[in-house]
Amino acid sequence: MPTQETLIPLSGWRRKLFVVIFEADTRAGRLFDLALIASILLSLVSVALESVASIRQSWGPQLKVLDWMFTILFTIEYVLRLICIHKPLRYARSFFGMVDLLSILPLYLGLFIPESRFLADIRVLRLLRMFRILKLTRYMGEAHELKRAMLASRRKILVFLVTVIVLVIILGTLMYVIEGEANGFTSIPIGIYWAIVTLTTVGFGDITPKTPLGQGLASLVMITGYGIIAVPTGIVTAEIARNTRATPTEDQSATRLCPHCFTEGHDRDARFCKHCGGTLPAPSRSN
Repeated sequence: MPTQETLIPLSGWRRKLFVVIFEADTRAGRLFDLALIASILLSLVSVALESVASIRQSWGPQLKVLDWMFTILFTIEYVLRLICIHKPLRYARSFFGMVDLLSILPLYLGLFIPESRFLADIRVLRLLRMFRILKLTRYMGEAHELKRAMLASRRKILVFLVTVIVLVIILGTLMYVIEGEANGFTSIPIGIYWAIVTLTTVGFGDITPKTPLGQGLASLVMITGYGIIAVPTGIVTAEIARNTRATPTEDQSATRLCPHCFTEGHDRDARFCKHCGGTLPAPSRSN
């Protein structure tokens, strides 16, 4: 059960800030989210252009200034998100909280490790908020269905992966014995690497068998690979079919977010969170 402190509603400027930043049902909130998406896209373009040597030589200083502008902007936004919600540490440990933090860390780390600034492209994960902003609730439902199917079939997938690992160890060892060091299979780990590449039908071609027996084994491995690829797909598909439910037709507001537990998808007229019982801030009509 939530504590009494948890159920205290937001008030004043914190409530208004929460509605603007975390919800998109108001004009101000929607404009904020659209501006945020535009900033994320522009920052991704900036980082990508900076990685091109010719562009970096001509526009390097300007792109660095632009990167710092976006980073400072996202830092301010991250701090405001923590200020306007209950239990900011809980949000910081959530998925979107971690994504928000990781999106601003690379440039600061770049002061010590220059190459790490290009990791700012992790900001692309922030575009997942488009599902909320554009109210694509049906797609969110499908994502939850896929997640449930993956979790329900995790034991079967684990057994499958263990079987594949055992198989590639045996095949890699056999190929090492058959081909030997003279044909490029200098060790059992190299043989296992070849078995993984071949079984997954990737086929880099950097190591290939030369003897007829090795080529025959390789043919069997490649044919087996096509069958193995279908196994995890079949497992997850069967689980999805078993747990399929009717898609909700009721139009719920995916942008109504609880400031206590961050649960989404509340009804438009809901006053309390359906998960923790916390008070939901009513969107300001003046926005």
